[in-house]
Amino acid sequence: MFRELLAREFAPYDSLTVKQIDLLEAHYQLLVKWNAQLNLTRIDSVEEAVRLHYCESLFVGTRLPVGPLRIVDVGSGAGFPGIPIAIIRPECTITLVESHQRKGVFLREASRNLKNVTVVTDRAENLKPNFDWLVSRAVSPNEVSKLQLANNLALLTGEEELPGFDRREPIPWGAGRFLAFHVERSC
Repeated sequence: MFRELLAREFAPYDSLTVKQIDLLEAHYQLLVKWNAQLNLTRIDSVEEAVRLHYCESLFVGTRLPVGPLRIVDVGSGAGFPGIPIAIIRPECTITLVESHQRKGVFLREASRNLKNVTVVTDRAENLKPNFDWLVSRAVSPNEVSKLQLANNLALLTGEEELPGFDRREPIPWGAGRFLAFHVERSC
């Protein structure tokens, strides 16, 4: 059910290869297994997970500039949006930042077969700025904006107005959800 729903929901925006769907499904299965013990997400239906976790995250990946990018996902939690971005954009390197140790263990296990993913279990404020893009969905936009990790930001948010953000796009899968961009330099 996950595979078919994901392919159908995301088809209007991009096509996914069988390998990409395999990797996304493996992540979903691991998420369901670990969520019972670790409380990684409150979303428990496959339909909501596909739309609100996977499709939203993949959508971010399609909206970032073409080419190899160094991307940091702050507050990665269960791996969103970073892991789906890593899967749809294998030319990019993704650093998942999560301050909770137990979630970091999950992220390491979930990204084991993704060569373009690194997991950092620390506070984002402790990282050095060496990224092209910062992406996030679980951290307050005001807090993320204060970080100096990247000049370019792409945030999944429910806030309509974000000072300092150049543009925003509605997310097709969630009422009142937006992808907000702050771009200082092109990559």
